[in-house]
Amino acid sequence: MMGSMSIWHWLIVLVVVMLVFGTKKLGNMGSDIGKAVKGFKDGVKGSEDDVKPAAPQGTIDVDAKEKKQP
Repeated sequence: MMGSMSIWHWLIVLVVVMLVFGTKKLGNMGSDIGKAVKGFKDGVKGSEDDVKPAAPQGTIDVDAKEKKQP
């Protein structure tokens, strides 16, 4: 079967990729991709927040006390 890839094919490809790039570089690329995906999700979530109307701001009443001079 020429069209299907068995587990052995994927293992050989993985070994060749690790030999070419090295495990450290692959780890760095993986973390960079993860950061990019997280940034994309935050960007999409941020644009959804912009569409929603802002909640009205309440006021806080505070009584100021005078400081006694010694």
